[in-house]
Amino acid sequence: MCGICGIVDYRKLTGDDPVRLARMVRSLRHRGPDQDGMHVDGPAGLGHARLRIIDLSAGRQPLCNETGDVWISYNGEVYNYRQLRQELLAKGHRFTTQTDTEVIVHLYEQEGIKCVERLRGMFAFAIWDARSQQTYLVRDRLGVKPLYYTVQNGRLIFGSEIKAILAHGQVPRAVREDALSDYLTFLYVPAPKTMFKDIYKLPQGCWLRFDLNGSVVQQYWDVPAGQGPQRSVQEIEHELIERLAECVQMRLVSDVPLGAFLSGGVDSSAVVAMMARSGHRPLVTTSVGFAEDEYNELPFARQVARRYGTEHHERIVEPEATSVVERLAWHYDEPFADYSAIPTYYVCQAARSEVTVALSGDGGDENFGGYRRYRFDLMERRLRRCMPGAVRRFVGGPLAWLYPKADWLPRWLRAKITLTNLADDAPEAYCRSVGFLSDRDKPAFLSPDISKALAGYRSSDLIRHYMGQAPRDDLHQLLYTDIKTYLADDILAKVDRASMAHALEVRVPLLDHCFVEFAMGIPSAMKISSTQGKRVFKSALGPYLDSQIIHRPKRGFTPPLVEWLRGPLRGMVGDLLLSGHAQYQSYIDSDMVHRSWKLHQSGLGNTAPLLWAVLMFELWCRTFLHADVSREAMP
Repeated sequence: MCGICGIVDYRKLTGDDPVRLARMVRSLRHRGPDQDGMHVDGPAGLGHARLRIIDLSAGRQPLCNETGDVWISYNGEVYNYRQLRQELLAKGHRFTTQTDTEVIVHLYEQEGIKCVERLRGMFAFAIWDARSQQTYLVRDRLGVKPLYYTVQNGRLIFGSEIKAILAHGQVPRAVREDALSDYLTFLYVPAPKTMFKDIYKLPQGCWLRFDLNGSVVQQYWDVPAGQGPQRSVQEIEHELIERLAECVQMRLVSDVPLGAFLSGGVDSSAVVAMMARSGHRPLVTTSVGFAEDEYNELPFARQVARRYGTEHHERIVEPEATSVVERLAWHYDEPFADYSAIPTYYVCQAARSEVTVALSGDGGDENFGGYRRYRFDLMERRLRRCMPGAVRRFVGGPLAWLYPKADWLPRWLRAKITLTNLADDAPEAYCRSVGFLSDRDKPAFLSPDISKALAGYRSSDLIRHYMGQAPRDDLHQLLYTDIKTYLADDILAKVDRASMAHALEVRVPLLDHCFVEFAMGIPSAMKISSTQGKRVFKSALGPYLDSQIIHRPKRGFTPPLVEWLRGPLRGMVGDLLLSGHAQYQSYIDSDMVHRSWKLHQSGLGNTAPLLWAVLMFELWCRTFLHADVSREAMP
């Protein structure tokens, strides 16, 4: 992939700005180690760090049109670029490279910013239009590729990662209180916020225009709310496979070695099956696993690899390998507490030793209702509707105190009994099911100053907003909300940073926007039942995957963190969290953290999510918040 960055100041760039821009480019070199580039034109400066994937001998960026008055810095892949190129050639445009980057420049010339609606792929790019003196920042529909920005004193500063903005050297650093509240609920910071005040994520499916009048953000695509035409299950299954095969085929174009992640789950196995169906060779697959059998999926990955004769590579993640956490804190730029970032980092590292591009199965759960929590949430909603409010409040109040969290129960039973959720509305219950701290629980964990600054702010209002945008049915509300939040700001952010840490490009065929639009049109009853998710997806894959792969219980891609925090990680994490000099103590109640640590070490409770969240916040404070200068190389 690549890293992009830039500065736009209509008051005029100073002599220091090219130096600052060069520093910003250097901070992104891990994303694009093959080539650096800069272009300064009047009030605008664009920077680029390139990972060469297509047209290796040309395509240096920033890149311009024939007349040199439209410039682009681009990160991504547009899979229909060859078709668009032929259209533009027929209209008289002249090309000097074979890249998709140049196609976007000429398409913008032809159609303006509406050109983004013609692009099929994953991308984040900046266009400087010297003719209109306007800058556009654009992010793809699902948010596969990241883009951050800040407007400081009439000056736009942007980058693929926050560290590029900080490398500018004149952007203040302070904690955004409501972002911290969101983080403690979701374990990530949802867009458009970041943990830094005045630095923002450009949301998925949006563009930003910056000119002399200031900045404006416009949404150009959203997850469709309507249901598709009525068809039989057999018709939908046939179309599903054909569309998936097309999406995979489009993502096999590369001038460098290409492979796939293979977990042994349905989604990644489906991608590998479609790669084999296309005739792609060599078919290189990579998996990681754990020594603990409960968490290890390698036997299932091997089963799929044998069926399709892949060149298969494996790696075991050991507890001592998690010393990588400081590097993770550097790569993610803001606190990120999804601890599946650890195996994701290592599977990307292992894949990069074999290939430069890897296909992943991300998106299947959000498209087809694969997460187990969907079934529990739908069950809770049905119970809420048939229970009087007074009964729900009693069940979620006094009765819940008799049965608070039940960490001692088997996992399958613990997941089903969520008494407190019955007293909550759907958004608050969602927050409990996906994260750690609900709005009701949070005040006890925050410092008095942060609680005062929040002034009644509720993270659940974000979920309430998205659920209100998807009124079709209960399942569609959940899928829509996940696509707008969890998928973009957790799953895709995790994969982007882990892959870019190793200069590996990851492509996601299940998140092709045409495929997502098709999947969202499938009736919810075909996706989920009381006992099974992804029904129509699994049924369609019957001819391509063994029944054992399709119907085995779902496992998350997570390490045994509960055990590691009581064993090999105990010393390191304890030293960081229990220190009297820990920086998190200005924001999070240290007594609560100490009690959570003791409870976890006793074995009577599982507080691993909270401890990991505080750990990653502490490392972020040390790495970014109070550093005089952002580091330009990872630790």
